[in-house]
Amino acid sequence: MPIDVEQLRRQLWEEHTGFQNLVPHRVGDILLVMSLYDRFILEQDGQLNEIALGQVLELNFTRTPGLKRVPSGRDALKTMADEPGRFNLVLVSPTIPDMTVDDLTRRIRKAGHHASVVLLGYDASHLTHYVRREKVRLVDAAFLWQGDARILPSIVNMVEDRWNVAHDCSRGGVQVILLLEDSTVWYSSFLPEIYDELLRHTRRVLKEGVNLAHRLLRLRARPKVVLCTDLQDARQALDDYGQHVLGVISDVEVPRRGRPTKLGGLRFAREVKRRYPDVPVLLQSSRTDVAHKAERAGAAFLQKHSPTLLSGIRRFLRDYVAIGDFVFRQPDGAEVSRARTLEDLVEQVRVVPDDVLHHHGTHNHFSAWLRARTEFTVANRLRPVDVDDYAAAPELRAVLLHALESHLWERQMAALVDFDPDRYDPARDFARIGGGSVGGKARGLAFVRYILAHRSLTAIFPTVRIAVPPGVVLGTEVFDRFMEDNDLVEFALRTEHDQTLDVRFEMASFPAEARRALASFLEKMKGPLAVRSSSLLEDSYYQPFAGIYETVILTNDDPDPRHRLRELLRAIKRVYASTFHAQARAFLQATPYRLEEEKMAVAIMKLVGGERNGRFYPDFAGAAQSWNFYAVPPLQPDEGMAAAVLGLGEQVVEGAACRRFSPRRPAIPGPWNSPRALAENAQRAFRALVMGPGGGHIDTFALADAERDGTLGLVGATWQPQNDAVYDGISRPGIRLVTFGTLLKYDLFPLAGILDILLGLGSFGLNTPVELEFAVNLDVPRGEPREFQILQLRPLVISREVEAFDIEGFEDEQLVCRSGSVMGNGRVDVHDLVVVDRVEFDRKDSRAVARTIGELNAELVKQQRPYALIGVGRWGSRDPWLGIPVEWAQISGARAIVETAFSDMEVEPSQGTHFFQNLSALGVGYFTVNPKRDRGLLDWGWLGDQRVLSERGSVRHLRFREPLTVLMNGRQTEGVITRPGVGPLADPDETGYPTATLPL
Repeated sequence: MPIDVEQLRRQLWEEHTGFQNLVPHRVGDILLVMSLYDRFILEQDGQLNEIALGQVLELNFTRTPGLKRVPSGRDALKTMADEPGRFNLVLVSPTIPDMTVDDLTRRIRKAGHHASVVLLGYDASHLTHYVRREKVRLVDAAFLWQGDARILPSIVNMVEDRWNVAHDCSRGGVQVILLLEDSTVWYSSFLPEIYDELLRHTRRVLKEGVNLAHRLLRLRARPKVVLCTDLQDARQALDDYGQHVLGVISDVEVPRRGRPTKLGGLRFAREVKRRYPDVPVLLQSSRTDVAHKAERAGAAFLQKHSPTLLSGIRRFLRDYVAIGDFVFRQPDGAEVSRARTLEDLVEQVRVVPDDVLHHHGTHNHFSAWLRARTEFTVANRLRPVDVDDYAAAPELRAVLLHALESHLWERQMAALVDFDPDRYDPARDFARIGGGSVGGKARGLAFVRYILAHRSLTAIFPTVRIAVPPGVVLGTEVFDRFMEDNDLVEFALRTEHDQTLDVRFEMASFPAEARRALASFLEKMKGPLAVRSSSLLEDSYYQPFAGIYETVILTNDDPDPRHRLRELLRAIKRVYASTFHAQARAFLQATPYRLEEEKMAVAIMKLVGGERNGRFYPDFAGAAQSWNFYAVPPLQPDEGMAAAVLGLGEQVVEGAACRRFSPRRPAIPGPWNSPRALAENAQRAFRALVMGPGGGHIDTFALADAERDGTLGLVGATWQPQNDAVYDGISRPGIRLVTFGTLLKYDLFPLAGILDILLGLGSFGLNTPVELEFAVNLDVPRGEPREFQILQLRPLVISREVEAFDIEGFEDEQLVCRSGSVMGNGRVDVHDLVVVDRVEFDRKDSRAVARTIGELNAELVKQQRPYALIGVGRWGSRDPWLGIPVEWAQISGARAIVETAFSDMEVEPSQGTHFFQNLSALGVGYFTVNPKRDRGLLDWGWLGDQRVLSERGSVRHLRFREPLTVLMNGRQTEGVITRPGVGPLADPDETGYPTATLPL
């Protein structure tokens, strides 16, 4: 169904206008002078489009810049001349072909353009070499892309801070943090942390839970960060903004007038302390011998190569660079009371003596304190108040209370509000407990609510309520507090045994404030709950983690509320501990991220479904993608693919049997060429949460149970082997299956239509293909709409090639494998193959085979030998009869994976599973081969003839002197694996990793 994209765009953008009081100079449109590849990194990995829709305003953007890319310096100059004044920030790659970055900068300035030019490199050694070789001096700054999406908004924020700091300090009293660091690598790492912490600090003080417009306003009014790369610049900044400086972070060895000094930063720290004794200073250095000198200078010290350096910087910002309480004083200065938050301020205004209220009102202390916390709306309401206009203090008190309480009410009406037990609606609200980020999963759900609020689907589907399940999310500050209070940070970073982590985390105490809030939440929320991870890195654009962390399902049905709270806290701690499990560590090692940087929020959501005969489950659930990786005509890739099951949807994401269909063409049958093949691959059992005494776990049940529960009729079918026929419905005798045939053919529930529209909305909102998880509850009171609940929305990473690799021209006898269903693009050279022999493999041994592969993988990873993995069935399936149930940690060293059919059974490709999504996100080449259907080649005879390095049951390890070459053409979704020595010569800098895997 068509979506009025322009109308939706206008509605969304209306919320981003109007705040012009501060930051008069802002980044307008950005000119990208770089290759198409570099642009994709910026726009997709950097999440500019996501920011544009408000999904990740945690990243500190102040507005939505327009983007235009040009490939050369000459084109950049022409574009700026043709559109004068449009571009005031130019991001330049060091790889532009026709001139150096300094030459381009010189010409931009000579032409009279007022634009900041920032050099952005993607490799530290290459960037350093380029700067030294080309003697880059004229650019305003140079940054290094290190895989952290926050660097882009940090660049924009830094440029805007540089433009506006003088104005905002003098006009608004905005505060300043000085960062003195000359290393591009280090300040490219520090700035995202500083900006992120500033924003989270503001949330802590203000008890987050405000709307997008207010959030944008706070971003502009936050303290400025002034980056200095030379000692002289830092001294000038101290002269200019000294009265406004909140804190200083400095390297010890910083240059002075371009010349290196050994202790320049230390001397600057002493100067700051001499002039402003109360300003906190943090020194950091790779030298440990200056720690005592820093202490004598009154500065804190961090060792640069410490594994907790970034958390140390955040700790410094939290503990020392802080905004104080509002102190109520008598006119003579005697302290009466304090207010830490806006809510505290309201309570104190109610009770402080009249002379105290008059004293602060006369001096505009209320508006000044609020402005310092970026509460400009209410500050501006109070600033015009003239105390002399009020004959008595009660009138002034009433004016103050009205302004403050109205402001608090407006904040409470935001989409994601702070949890308030007196106002929380357990049927609809999705609230926050604690500050900090809500993480990727909860952020995606909040974004879904935001989109649905602007696009009513009631008129299209009047009998269905499309929503997000109610619940709460624990912000990452609760995680931070839990880790710090129990001294778990270093223990968790250094402990590699999951069981040891689980035990220590379960024994740890939980923050009291969050514990009380959860107890109040449980008083409101009855029925089963899903306790789900929502880490910072989950569902990000470039590497959207899927299924890496823990999810716990609770019955939440014990009559003792204390027992229910204990169970909930135990579940949350399990999710926290999973942040550091081996599975997560192995996954992170394949990404640019550090385990230290990961933080865990937790979403606690009402479980969708109903209870039937002691079993709780939805009528059906599943996942849908807006991109079909294995589209067979007439299906098209951009029409998407969905998968659904009766019962809990974990069967889909774990790779168990399910019904796959195109939301655009739901009536097209599946790929099976016979009723028997359909029956063998159809869902034959379902999962549900066991309720009551002895319950609390998920179990597998026969379809006969669903038939007795009354949930099979709409989605069921009957197989009669004697007739070799599958019939829709369950009116005939025979073997029960789940095929969704009746529902999809006759649209008895508009599942396909809803998915098609939601995938379109999600793709528009995130500006990238998306995947969503859903659950449907038909068991509702008479007259109420049936429920379609969205459980998750995340970006879908698919490969987009930079270079189209030629895979033609190879004869079959030159190949190990050929496939027309390949995910990925690039070239990989490997000397090792790990092969699960299809003859020797027995499906009853699949779990043991997974463990064996894990052992081999660990050995190869330790030896730094990438390899290709070949096997039968569906890789990563939790159902051991459909494939080999490996987890990511067990195949983390594989650079290409081949899955093929069993000798006696066909299995659909793995798309839609968490395992598949993570392989896609990490750029691992994935081949699907089915010789029975004439879909590709896998030369088992050649593999069987090769000398074996080691053999462990059905798992064989082969090693070759000459490399096997994996070539993947992402444009055509085709690929080959050549026999040793057959592939074209590798580039001199070949690394064994895919050449390019980027999100579409």
